[in-house]
Order: sequence, then C-alpha cells, then structure tokens
Amino acid sequence: MGLLSGLYGLGLKCKRSLVKPCRLPAKVISAGNLTLGGTGKTPAAIAIAEEAKKRGLKPCILTRGYKGKVKGPCFVEGKGQRTKGKDIVCFGVDAGDEPALMAERLKDVPIVKCADRYKGGMFALNSQLLTLNSQLVFILDDGFQHWALHRDVDIVLVDAGNPFGNEKLFPEGSLREPLESLRRAGIIVITKADMVSGESLSKLVQKIKRYNQEAPVYTASHKAAAIVNVSGEPMGLEILKSKNVHAFAGIANPEYFKDTLISNGASIAEFKSFRDHYIYKQRDIDKIKSAAAGLDIITTEKDLVKLKGLRLPDNIFALRVDFSIEEGFYNLIFGGVR
Repeated sequence: MGLLSGLYGLGLKCKRSLVKPCRLPAKVISAGNLTLGGTGKTPAAIAIAEEAKKRGLKPCILTRGYKGKVKGPCFVEGKGQRTKGKDIVCFGVDAGDEPALMAERLKDVPIVKCADRYKGGMFALNSQLLTLNSQLVFILDDGFQHWALHRDVDIVLVDAGNPFGNEKLFPEGSLREPLESLRRAGIIVITKADMVSGESLSKLVQKIKRYNQEAPVYTASHKAAAIVNVSGEPMGLEILKSKNVHAFAGIANPEYFKDTLISNGASIAEFKSFRDHYIYKQRDIDKIKSAAAGLDIITTEKDLVKLKGLRLPDNIFALRVDFSIEEGFYNLIFGGVR
C-alpha cells in the first residue's frame, strides 16, 4: 500500500473509533458500497422506496446530496422551489443530482438532504410531513460509510463488472474502505449481474464469501425501462430500435450506459462523456445540439434532471433504468416492519 492510501486508511480507522452511532426512532435501511461511484445506489434506493410503498409502509429517504449547493437539512423537491408550511424545501439540483432524480421519481416520498443523516431524520420527524408510527422506515442513501447513524439493515452493493477496481484504497484505487469491511454488511447485492457471465458471477460470489460468509448474497439487474422526454413523460423503448442517436453522460460508468443503449437497438453516432456529477452549462448543451446535427440526443435520467433551467432542444431524451431484484430480498429487508 502506498503512502497516501496508507494515510487514508489510518484516517478511516481513527474516524471510526471516535464515532458513536445515534439511533433514529424508526427502522433504518442503508444502501451503500465500498467503491467510488457506479454501483447503482440511487436506482436501488428508489426501488426500495417504491417497494416499501407497495407494502403499505411510509418511506423517507435520507441522503447526503453530493455536490449540492444547499447544505440542508431540507426537503428536496423535483420541480419548483416552495415551502410546505414551515418546512424548508430545496429545489432539484441545488440538493445534488441524485436527490434531484429521486425527487423526480418519488413524488410522494419525503427526501431529506443533510450530511448528518441523524440530524436529517430528526428534521423530518419534526416536520409536518412525517408521523412517527410503525409504518415509517428510513432509507439511507449511500450509507455504508456513515457510521454516525445506527442502521437495522446494512446493504452493500457490488458492481458485477468492476467489483473493487484494483482493490486499493483511495487515492491509489477506488476503494472507500478495505475489502475486510464487507464483514459489516448484513446483505450483499451484486448489481448489473446480467452483464457478466455465470462463471464471473460465481467467482465474485466466492470472493465475497471469503470476507463475509454470513450475509446473504443477491443478484440484481439494472434494466432499461423507458425513454423519458424533458417533461419526464415515459415512452416505450421501441423508439430506440434501429435509430442513430447522439449520446452523452456525466456518470461514473458511461460504458454501461452505452452498452444498454446498444443492447436496446440504438446506434450511437457520437458519444460525449463528462465527469461524474458534472454541472452542465448552456454552452455544453449548445455544443451537443450542434454536434448532433439533427439526430435525437439521449442521456441518462440523472443527467436530464441536471439540465433543468437550461434551454433544451425538443429532441433530447433520457434512458430510464430500473433496479430489479428477486422478491426474497424485499421480504428480508422489510421483515419486522408492518
């Protein structure tokens, strides 16, 4: 291990030894990972919230809102900035791109942005939107390293195609914690499992089991669900078939996005990649429109929400991707919540 990664790892140990987790007065389900970006935490959090609603529960998402302008605590709204009674509300991408996407997809689920998730949870409980009862469940977005909050279910997501990078700690690698930290996981989910061979999947499960033999391991896929326009209205995937498109994305794993477009019949004439969490400017969109030369433009749903407030061409669309996992996973994480 290099000097910088060694210092980073030492800092992690010191920080964790000093943190005493607080408890919220309701069940907390955390979805996180070991690596920097790209495992599908946001689609997973959305899917968990949607399933909670189907089961008659009242989910509330607690999120850090990386790169957001607003510190919080605040409720995140997808469209428009307004207040709900005395509650503080922040608009879309001011809260960060992931909270903005969750707010667009989960219209009636409270989403609270605050780096201190315990503080965010208590803010929500003291608001006019939440009632403390047996149906309430907090969903902690990107919570595996948020040691300051006790969680009842600790889910770790692992990308099937690139599980742990070069297996080195940041900054020499993409690991946020050593692989041994998998021992803390209560449930492990291998995401995008449909994109790798059965042999690769089997080897990955064996590797995971070397660090944690107790946690159940589930496989999940991130499936293309729809094409959405700038208003968020969904359309069928068939419009991609045999179509030349100009695509762009500012995400951690753009190759997966490209592969998904191609597997659904699209032909990519040109692809522009921006860094993850990139803040788009009007000149970026103008350049993309010019380069597309009349072709339909397609991006990710997370990128589309970041374009609110910019002048957009009518022919810009986004690919909606849904998290899909077996029913047994939900039965396990919602056990004991009525």
